[in-house]
Amino acid sequence: RNYYGGNWASFSFSGLLSWIKENQQEADLGDECEDWKKLILEDEEAIPLSRKDKTIQHVEDFCFGDQDSAEGVEEAGALPKLPVLGASGAGGVSLGPECPAAESREPEQGTEPAGATEGNEAGTTPGSESSPGEATLELGQTEAAPSETPAQEPKKITYSQIVREGRRFNIDLVSKLLFSRGLLIDLLIKSNVSRYAEFKNATRILAFRAGKVEQVPCSRADVFNSRQLTMVEKRMLMKFLTFCLDYEQHPEEYQGHESSTFAQFLQTRKLTPSLQHFILHSIAMVSETESKTLEGLQATKKFLQCLGRYGNTPFLFPLYGQGEIPQCFCRLCAVFGGIYCLRHPVRCLVVDKASGRCKAIVDHFGQRISANYFIVEDSYLSESTCTNVCYRQISRAVLITDQSILNTDPEQQVSILTVPPVGRGKPAVCVIELCSSTMTCMKGTYLVHLTCPSTQTAREDLEPIVQKLFNVNAEKGKKTENEELEKPRVLWAVYFNMRDSSGVEKNSYSGLPPNIYVCSGPDSALGNDCAVKQAETIFKEMFPTEEFCPPPPNPEDIIYDEDEIEPEESGLSNSAETKPEPSAEESSGGEAAAVTKEE
Repeated sequence: RNYYGGNWASFSFSGLLSWIKENQQEADLGDECEDWKKLILEDEEAIPLSRKDKTIQHVEDFCFGDQDSAEGVEEAGALPKLPVLGASGAGGVSLGPECPAAESREPEQGTEPAGATEGNEAGTTPGSESSPGEATLELGQTEAAPSETPAQEPKKITYSQIVREGRRFNIDLVSKLLFSRGLLIDLLIKSNVSRYAEFKNATRILAFRAGKVEQVPCSRADVFNSRQLTMVEKRMLMKFLTFCLDYEQHPEEYQGHESSTFAQFLQTRKLTPSLQHFILHSIAMVSETESKTLEGLQATKKFLQCLGRYGNTPFLFPLYGQGEIPQCFCRLCAVFGGIYCLRHPVRCLVVDKASGRCKAIVDHFGQRISANYFIVEDSYLSESTCTNVCYRQISRAVLITDQSILNTDPEQQVSILTVPPVGRGKPAVCVIELCSSTMTCMKGTYLVHLTCPSTQTAREDLEPIVQKLFNVNAEKGKKTENEELEKPRVLWAVYFNMRDSSGVEKNSYSGLPPNIYVCSGPDSALGNDCAVKQAETIFKEMFPTEEFCPPPPNPEDIIYDEDEIEPEESGLSNSAETKPEPSAEESSGGEAAAVTKEE
């Protein structure tokens, strides 16, 4: 591939169009040269790898407008580079692992960073100064949002504008949010990878009920400020949420319901139908027909525990898209000598017949690369290796729209909505709507991601939901008697199915040596816990005595062995103190240096 991250990648609009074209082509690679087979010795055997990524299927894209108007239109130049994060005036709010509510602490003098503003733009108030050695996350406050005026009548966006502003888009292949107390956030902080990324709060939790989209009160303040709930409902909701936070301490409350679904358990709790809907679909976000009581209670507790760490919602979203996360890890890896090769196909794995272990790979240049361990993403394995593997599929849709699905707030919002199943046997659909201040779409547009486990093709699974929430006609929709606000208009859409290999055990693959470790692509869950657990499991199998993703040494703790470093390289230790984010090129000269940490 010529991009980072595989199926975790993000694309500009033109990049996504190229990706769509590539995955719509039925390329026949059967006649490709196989000279690499001559490089396999008599005491070796080869495991051929797949030559084409077959994890993406049923790709369909639609332009709901005058597509011809974009002929001859070229994409504008690249966006300005991201400023050094954490620097004064960079537009970020520096937060430590804990961010108590603003009213619960006294502001410290001189700790408000330049460019910090009030309100929901970053979903949080300016944080206090981090303690020494405390890792931080950057909650973004971009310059794009204040200049927008959502209250005014939005201008009509044309397809040619989308093409021209294509580099303003960062469109994720997989749609996820980060739980503020999830494994990935903890890993980003522990490993200090968080310094390479900036984040924005997902500020609205929405529900779809009785054909309408409405906001769900989640925190104590939201519940008591809500106009949707009666005073009795507010007390009911707070009592149940309080119970969920320490439900393990009160087993008598759910005894006898362990085998029941969570939806059935909620019916026994004297909750109104609207509260049951909010808890099941917008807070716990579990299946109405399959998830058992304990699974629902655990999911509700996780949601509530994440509230308040970085704002009044449990979720964060990385600015510039989910595809930034793998690039951030690659960047830290490069600083310490790792190399990520783009456009570098691998033809086969070379196995030693005597030991049964993999000893090398052969690339498309005919070059051998030897190693002790090999980590292979599932999509690289050929069909002969995966004959006994049964895959799940994920249905995905990405829409570019002209306004928010709940256009009642002048502030730009990141919203998450769970739409209940539209029929028997159908899954619930997770909808994530991103505004332009997330740096994932151009001004005046919204980027909407829809995700669910597949039952049919992505279009068959998701088009009914799109038609419920959006206007898919080319012209602006008209108000009806039952609609206070017109539906957002879809400007462009793509549907595709993605393979979910997250549940496949290694012994399901045929003939793999013990020192080959298979990792999966993205799963259908909202968070990233599956990927973090998988990475740690593989690492521990290879290096059981080593710490997984340890904190990198601070520049002042690095000691360079003078016997191994030439005099001209000594300046690297000084530059590390003034440049907290050295690029791979800047750090390449110091990769051979002996690095230790002071006791």
